Amino acid sequence: MNAIKIDHDAWVVVADGEKALFLRNEGDAEYPHLEVFREMQDDNPPTRDQGTDRPGRMQDAGRTAHRSAVEETDWHRIEKERFAKEIAERLYKLAHRGNFRKLVVVAPPLVLGELRKEFHKEVTDRITAEVAKTLTNHPIDEIEKNLMAA
Repeated sequence: MNAIKIDHDAWVVVADGEKALFLRNEGDAEYPHLEVFREMQDDNPPTRDQGTDRPGRMQDAGRTAHRSAVEETDWHRIEKERFAKEIAERLYKLAHRGNFRKLVVVAPPLVLGELRKEFHKEVTDRITAEVAKTLTNHPIDEIEKNLMAA
């Protein structure tokens, strides 16, 4: 596998459903030195802590005596999707102002998929690499190593 090339001054966004780190490469493509310049946090407790009601029940079609349970809403996943949209909006505003030219996106597969759906063309045109991994709670030097090995 080829290592990801992160040019000098390129941005790296490392996100999950609750946290996003915005990093800038202060080094060069051969020896990246990522520095955090912005962080976003979202309080997203598990669904069991967010839901307030039992799953509903529904009368089966054509039957009067049988009722089926309705799947409980996954509030945790909904909040992850909302947070991905918030990250995408922030990146669009920053791209529109010309704050970055190249972008590497690192996120778990579910969040990466949500980000892809929400990214504006102005952002996607600047993406040079995507990595489907959870790295938000890793130290910066570990993030650098993971990206160089990806």
